[in-house]
Parts: sequence; structure tokens; C-alpha cells
Amino acid sequence: MKTNIKAWWLGHSAFRLESPSGLVIYIDPFLSDNPSTPDEHKNPNDIDFILLTHGHGDHVGDTVDLAKKTGCKVVSQVELSGLLKKHGLLEDQAVEFNKGGSIHYDDFSVTLVNANHSSSYQGEYAGEAGGLVISFEDDICFYHMGDTNIFADLDFYRGMYEPHVVAAPIGDYYTMGPQEAAMCIEMLNPKIAVPIHYGTFPVLTGDPKEFKKFTKEYSDTKVLIPKAGEQFLGD
Repeated sequence: MKTNIKAWWLGHSAFRLESPSGLVIYIDPFLSDNPSTPDEHKNPNDIDFILLTHGHGDHVGDTVDLAKKTGCKVVSQVELSGLLKKHGLLEDQAVEFNKGGSIHYDDFSVTLVNANHSSSYQGEYAGEAGGLVISFEDDICFYHMGDTNIFADLDFYRGMYEPHVVAAPIGDYYTMGPQEAAMCIEMLNPKIAVPIHYGTFPVLTGDPKEFKKFTKEYSDTKVLIPKAGEQFLGD
């Protein structure tokens, strides 16, 4: 698939994306304490935006520390944004929105969509978990499903957002497993699917090879299984 977007999977649910204009976007930067994140990716210095799906520690991760260091904007659900400010995120760095809402930047927009999951941060309620639809101007749409199981809205998202790349949790236990995730991919019909949220902890037993097998049965979507830290989109 031809794209000017660069993308790295950093282990678990964390990604680094670079827009055509050079904006650096991190999604769910659980890095320093993530056993699957390579050392060279644990402490980045160049971040323009952090986008969060929900408040759990294996997704918020290093957000506040990274924001303090880099001065980046942190985009998250309303309640989570308020909690992050209580824990040190500066007011002018916090960007809050809610489901169905979109925020537009220089060459990309991000929309918060549904996910079926809980959300808390440091023991406090952090609003509803969500997924992130990131649309790059004149380029691809990247859909990070967050932590979720299958749900009927995905049929709508297929027509509304036409995602080219979908990152789908497959680990089971806290999210859906490989077969259910493959059914989501059938509903969304992207060009590329990337399995996430597996193998980081012993209970996350979902197998990416099994996800690939089921996806091949259900759709024509290509499954990429990058190693943690590996670039899988762009030159």
C-alpha cells in the first residue's frame, strides 16, 4: 500500500506515527515499563502529539513524563484529560474531546469512536474507553481500536471512515481474542491489519499467527505482524 505515513509498532498497544509534514504522533505510549518495547524506543525526545484510547496504565504509560519533557499536546477523553492535569499535565498541553468528536491539526485529524472496555487512571474513573480514527490529509486513515471486543458499530465505521490500516487487540482475557478480532477486520475491510495487545503479560495469550489465519479465512485484508520497534509503513 502506497503511503507517505511512517509507522512503528512499539509493543503492546503503542505506536509512533509520522505525518507527511513531519509531525510525530504517539498512541498509548506505554514504553519505559513495557517489557516488549526495545530500549531505544523507551524514552523518545521528539513528540508533537500523544493520543490516548483510555486511562489504564498499560496505555497511558509514560504520557505525563513525556509531555513534560517534550511539550507535546495530549489528546484524550474528557474525564481522563482532567485526571492527567491533576497528575502534572499542563493545562495548555491537555486537549479533551469525546466520542464522535474530531480534532483537526495541520495535516491530520483524530476522531474518538466507540470501544467496549473500562477505563480508570490511578484508581479514579477516567470516562469511557474509545478507539482512535486518525485521518491523514490526502493519505491513509489509521484506526486504532483501543481495548475492545467486537461491536456492531464497526459496520458503520467501515463506510464512514474507510480505514486503510486497523490495529486490533487480539490478546484475549482483557480484550477479544484472535478469532473475534479477525471478525472485526472482516467488518472493517481495511487494506492492512496489525495485531496488538498480546504477549506483553502471561495472560495475553492471543497468537498473532492465529489472527492471521482467521483473517485470511474471513477477508482479503493483509495482516502485518511487526516485531516490537519495527517500522511497518513508509520508507
